[in-house]
Amino acid sequence: QVQLVESGGGLVQPGGSLRLSCAYSKSIFSIYAMGWYRQVPGKQRELVAALTSGGGTNYADSVKGRFTISRDSAQNTVYLQMNSLKPEDSAVYWCNAVHPNFSSRSYWGQGTQVTVSS
Repeated sequence: QVQLVESGGGLVQPGGSLRLSCAYSKSIFSIYAMGWYRQVPGKQRELVAALTSGGGTNYADSVKGRFTISRDSAQNTVYLQMNSLKPEDSAVYWCNAVHPNFSSRSYWGQGTQVTVSS
């Protein structure tokens, strides 16, 4: 079955860095677009960063210049490097994979908590 397993979340001080990892099953082929989302209580889920099957990237304005999404296809892993973290970055982060031609083929990880606090 399709599976995505996230890791790397935790507690970090403002200005610090954190790298989230999303290991995915081999059934998620390279043509799948990958993305990182986040959500805090009372707010809508937000797309943080996306990586298209063609290698293009998209970032939320709030994280541009601070976050970087990347993919290691050989290791079946997508990363989110988070630098200069701010308290407002605190959220539950999810990894997502979606087939570019079949949007119904969309899969999610279990989510990982990121807390930025002094």
